This record gives sequence, C-alpha cells and structure tokens, in this order.
Amino acid sequence: MTCTETTYTEINGVPAVDSALAAPALTGPGHFTAMQVRDGRVRGLALHVDRLDAATREYLGRAGLDGERVRAEIRQALAASGRADASVRVHVHWPDGDSRPTLKVTVREPQVAATGPLRLISVPYVRHTPRIKHLDGAVQNRALDEAEAEGADEALLTTPEGLVTEGAITNIAFWDGEHVVWPDAPCLRGMTMALLEPRLPSVRRAVTLGDLPRYRAAFVTNSHGISPVGRIDDVEFPVAREFMAGVSAAYEAVPWDVL
Repeated sequence: MTCTETTYTEINGVPAVDSALAAPALTGPGHFTAMQVRDGRVRGLALHVDRLDAATREYLGRAGLDGERVRAEIRQALAASGRADASVRVHVHWPDGDSRPTLKVTVREPQVAATGPLRLISVPYVRHTPRIKHLDGAVQNRALDEAEAEGADEALLTTPEGLVTEGAITNIAFWDGEHVVWPDAPCLRGMTMALLEPRLPSVRRAVTLGDLPRYRAAFVTNSHGISPVGRIDDVEFPVAREFMAGVSAAYEAVPWDVL
C-alpha cells in the first residue's frame, strides 16, 4: 500500500480499525517510547527496549517486557503501513486481569528536528515521576501550549525556585566553552540525550535561570534530533556554529540498529 500523511496503528499486532474495540485494551496507566526509523533501522534500539522494560517494572509494577515482541510488532506495523522511514511510538499498558501487556504501535510520517534557533519560555513545573515517559502529560502539554501562544517554540520546565530541569518535550544542554552541561535535576533522560552524553565532553551540573547568561550556547534534543536554542526568556544565545557542527557530527556517528 502507499501511505499518505496519516497514522497507522496496531494493537497487539492487530490493525486498530475500530477505536471502540481498541479502547478496552488501553485502560489504566501507560508509558511509551518514540523513535525515528530510517530504512528499517533505529538509533539506540537497545535503549528504547530497555526503557520500555524498566518502565513496565517500575511504573506499572509488572514483570518485564519481551524485547523481541516489541521489535517484532514494530517491524510488522512498519510493513503494514508501507513505510520504511517513519516516526514510531510504542505504548505499553497492562490491563488488570491480563496475562501480558498490551502494546500499541503507531506509525506516521518521519520527522526531523527544527533547524532553529528556537525560542524557549520558562515555566515553573516539574513532571511527576519525571524519569518515566508516561502518558499523563496534561499539565506538561498545557505548558507547551502556553509557550507557543506567546510565540515560543518550546517550554523550559523549572522548579519553583528556578532550577532548570528539561523542556516540555525535549532535554536541554548548555555550552560553557569547555563542557556540555546537562542540568543535574529531575528529568526524563531522552534517547538522543542518552546517545550524545557519552560522546561529548559532558558534565552534569545544577543550572538555574539566573545562570543562563554565563553560557555561550544551548541546544535541545528529542526523538527528532538536535536543535540550537537562540533565546530563553530574555537571555539571547548566539548560534555557535562550530560547536553545533561538532554536536551534530557526534549524533550522526551513532550507528543505526536493525529492528
């Protein structure tokens, strides 16, 4: 089949053609991972599988997740969607009484990171259980909506005291001229962050809104890739092109894993 700009969904390997039939399988808390697929390959595939397994144990309080089942259902959904390049999400639920988890795989058109530079607005909000990529993101989504309503591209989440944690849908890092500084604060360790951190001269350090003028550059990461930051609130960041080229090169050097 030829796929258009639509989302294709399977639940437990079966096409979700009827939302009324799908709804009972997706009750209760859930978590997910999001990835970019190119030619049937994914960067950091093992990290995605480990994330789903760990969150199933910690967040859902269940036994671990079969990684081969996850990979097989992604491969099947990709084949049925007609896409070799795609944005893929895997959602995990485990309804009471079921002997195994429910997996929902969605496939849609591939995405790439914004070229930026992006504008961010700080919002005092810390996600609950921030280390889990769970589905309870209503307040987080409102923060992003508020930022976009003010003409920004992303919301920068902070504690009430101004400690920088993460973006609403991104991780953030800063360049001090020597190190890539990842905020030492409660956050979701996104896959792109996890792949980049060991490949760059990285440190973890507490970063407050008051610290921002000290940094020479900033960038955000998510499943789409890497984008430079040009402004946070009233603080301007020049786009350090040589530095950003090095960050991009480190990311491009990450191998692609076959599903």
